[in-house]
Amino acid sequence: MPVPKIPAVPQKILARQHEIVADYRRAVDAHLADVVAGRATEMLEIRDFAAQLCIHPTHLSNVLRHATGHPPCHYFEARILAVAQHLLTNTTRPAAAIAANLTYDPSNFGKFFKHFTGLTPKQYREQVWAERRAAAPEIPETLTI
Repeated sequence: MPVPKIPAVPQKILARQHEIVADYRRAVDAHLADVVAGRATEMLEIRDFAAQLCIHPTHLSNVLRHATGHPPCHYFEARILAVAQHLLTNTTRPAAAIAANLTYDPSNFGKFFKHFTGLTPKQYREQVWAERRAAAPEIPETLTI
């Protein structure tokens, strides 16, 4: 008995899926920029992004899973983590202030951060700063002219 061939996905559908993924990523990045700048006080959810894209949340989830192999929260959480890491390494603001800026309770932020990095925000900051100090060339204490 011959094996039936699976029809190829039409190119038009694939192009629309990639358009949805790109639009979702742009929306997430824009929202996180608004959160960091203080223009947004609440973190949006997947259904909010779907509404911005004028599609159903289930459709957004299915498209992202099919196109990227990951659920929608994967990219969103990765971007939040990247923003948090940037703020921890490039500012001296306390981790609690960064958590509040990212609309997290400090305790939940610590759990979220440790889940993805294996380190608490404080440990992460100290590790990065120690690596920077170790990589920086030594400056002589006294300079003779």
